[in-house]
Amino acid sequence: MARFEARGTETDAELIGRAANSPECFAAVFDRHYQHIYVYAARRLGPDLAEDLASETFLIAFDRRAGYDPAHADARPWLYGIASNLIARHGRAESRRYKALARAAENGPVAAHDDLVAGRVDASAVRGALARALSGLPRPVRDVLLLVGWAGLSPQEAAEALDIPAGTARSRLHRGRREMRRALGMDSEVDE
Repeated sequence: MARFEARGTETDAELIGRAANSPECFAAVFDRHYQHIYVYAARRLGPDLAEDLASETFLIAFDRRAGYDPAHADARPWLYGIASNLIARHGRAESRRYKALARAAENGPVAAHDDLVAGRVDASAVRGALARALSGLPRPVRDVLLLVGWAGLSPQEAAEALDIPAGTARSRLHRGRREMRRALGMDSEVDE
């Protein structure tokens, strides 16, 4: 029993390392991160493609486990990097999703009957503006912005995920945030 408990405290890097000889150890990495990768993919591509993309992310990760850098205890940036590359292959689907969200916001209800409906109308308008802005961002900028904003990675982890220099990630994040503020009419506010 104590041996099983010790496995629960192993880092992702330790589990991936052990998976070289005991492939079933990779299941713990899957269990820890699948839901997060799925949610991230669903937000970017919609639920129809998310399950396949999340599953493919872990198939690729499993196939590449021998090349994992054990200096990185947390596999999240690596997994999000794989997912981001797969999402890039579905670029048109992502772009269509943002454009559809923007159109849906434009065609939503105009008049509100109470505060709850008014709140939904406001949220719909913001969602439409954000979706339009996201669809207009270059993919590299959008990837960094969404890895930080939706996946909860730090700019450094986003850089690792995308295999780019940390300064490039910070620059892309700044540009993406600036565009989002502009889309929401907040462009006169002071930059971070």
